[in-house]
Amino acid sequence: MRFIQTHTGGEPTHIIVDANLDLGSGSMADRRKVFREKYDHIRTAITHEPRGSEVVVGAVLCEPTTPGAVAGVIFFNNVDVLWMCGHGTIGVAVALAHLGRIGLGRHQLDTPVGTVEFELFEGGRVTIKNVASYRHATNVPVEVPGHGVVHGDIAWGGNWFFLVSDHGQQLTLDNVDALTNFSWRIRQALEANNITGAEDGEIDHIELFGPPADSVNDSRNFVLCPGKAYDRSPCGTGTSAKLACLAADGKLQPGETWRQESIVGSLFEGRYELAEGQCIPEITGTAYVNGDVTMIFDENDPFRFGIPQN
Repeated sequence: MRFIQTHTGGEPTHIIVDANLDLGSGSMADRRKVFREKYDHIRTAITHEPRGSEVVVGAVLCEPTTPGAVAGVIFFNNVDVLWMCGHGTIGVAVALAHLGRIGLGRHQLDTPVGTVEFELFEGGRVTIKNVASYRHATNVPVEVPGHGVVHGDIAWGGNWFFLVSDHGQQLTLDNVDALTNFSWRIRQALEANNITGAEDGEIDHIELFGPPADSVNDSRNFVLCPGKAYDRSPCGTGTSAKLACLAADGKLQPGETWRQESIVGSLFEGRYELAEGQCIPEITGTAYVNGDVTMIFDENDPFRFGIPQN
């Protein structure tokens, strides 16, 4: 089984390009369910040690469901199947180009949350037009053990986020362990207090904001992903959620650019347009192909599908 390794702003995506899995002929949401139920060993094979790690986001390409789309894609990480992944979509774009399946210009990609448009430029630069994003609740208080009350916005950007600015933490790379611990306690506090997104959607991403390291940018973030690994990129769905909050507050107008740094210093440029009253984010970043790998599944290898996690 072959996968293309990419990274977007430092965040890796391993994209299976020849899986030939029987995912059925239903919607991408239906295919996501089939993958989750029948092929979890593929997920763990690519994201668990010894082949992967908690940092890796995986993707599997399949036939599209929408006429004109270049592919369908299902994203996953070390704990579960995802609904959407912004940095991963940018990685998929450059992987498809590497394979010779697409050229520069505009394309469509089918995902479990809808069809996403992207435009591929020279040098691996990609702009994705994400699904409609919105703020569900604002200034929500939660008591964080060992810290006290923090306030955050709950927003959808393709995944559910809790966005916090009043955290008092130093957003620097040498403080990652403390940021991880703090953000994980926020997530546990949200669960303990039954604080969710719309329709009881689990808030599985925590996003902290602070001033940028480079004054030409607007903000720096730290994003804790569902598997307790931090996002090396500024997070595509997280930046989309932030744009939805800025739009709701009137702090960013349609077409204006928001420059979002990640904790490692990589950059996404975000903007949005309004369509029928909905916030449609556009995220621009750069991805690179850094590997073309054939997975070998030796029947004598007890860890060919990954080391189980607790």
